[in-house]
Amino acid sequence: MSIPVIDFSKLNGEERAKALAQIANGCEEWGFFQLVNHGISEELLQRVKKVCSDCYTMEREEGFKNSTPVKLLNELVEKKSDDKLENLDWEDVFLLSDDNEWPSKTPGFKETMAEYRAELKKLGEKVMEAMDENLGLPIGYIKKAFNGEEADAFFGTKVSHYPPCPHPERINGLRAHTDAGGVILLFQDDEVSGLQILKDGQWIDVQPLSNAIVINTGDQIEVLSNGRYRSVWHRVLATPDGNRRSIASFYNPSMKATIAPASELVEKVNQEVDQTYPKFVFGDYMSVYAEQKFLPKEPRFQAVVRAM
Repeated sequence: MSIPVIDFSKLNGEERAKALAQIANGCEEWGFFQLVNHGISEELLQRVKKVCSDCYTMEREEGFKNSTPVKLLNELVEKKSDDKLENLDWEDVFLLSDDNEWPSKTPGFKETMAEYRAELKKLGEKVMEAMDENLGLPIGYIKKAFNGEEADAFFGTKVSHYPPCPHPERINGLRAHTDAGGVILLFQDDEVSGLQILKDGQWIDVQPLSNAIVINTGDQIEVLSNGRYRSVWHRVLATPDGNRRSIASFYNPSMKATIAPASELVEKVNQEVDQTYPKFVFGDYMSVYAEQKFLPKEPRFQAVVRAM
């Protein structure tokens, strides 16, 4: 069993209806799917791979060797303990956004990643428009909901590396969680595996695929679709070999955006509204998520209402 692979270029041709149906299936049945022929050039993707790998080697690797996960894992081994580090991740990570400081020592990093982020944001908006169409919503609905009335949506990029781990049975690469935000676009390693999703009670590998962009839906898409699309539990395994690269970009609502199920997707039965999810401000949800990221998802929706 493997997650769907969709030829995104078919949206612009005679097979548009088939491509839309495949995207709907990816959102409804899987919460994850891979896009090929998505319009981002192979040349740019190769540059992204290079500058991110160079950045880790030049600016991050030495720091990771002295990080808390490395130190605590070494201590466990020295103690000959059978314990597992449950509350840490074997991950080196930093965030790129329009208003934070970017790595500066790696040649070509800023220029390449700025170009990549611009292309990926456009792809994210095309994916959201396909979701709009499949859900029967006006084109641009999700983007408008994410922008809110006072500020634009947030587009951030998380650059992660999962270095070789000498004792992968003792620590997670990244603990199981759902993503808090909207649409996530992942350019993952095409050689080193490790990403898994929870499907029908089983952990399924997200197979490495050269130059593909992995799409998954976050908690806010679940709310807007009134549960028709669901965010999915996923994790990263620590591995003894390889240095897995992961570049995940998040098209998220503005912190001030109000999120609620689209009225078109809420059934009215005997004049009573069948609304599964509450209405809330995304910034309030993020405050709850920060404390409950690795805990069951459903209580977060109720906790954000109590916190308002």
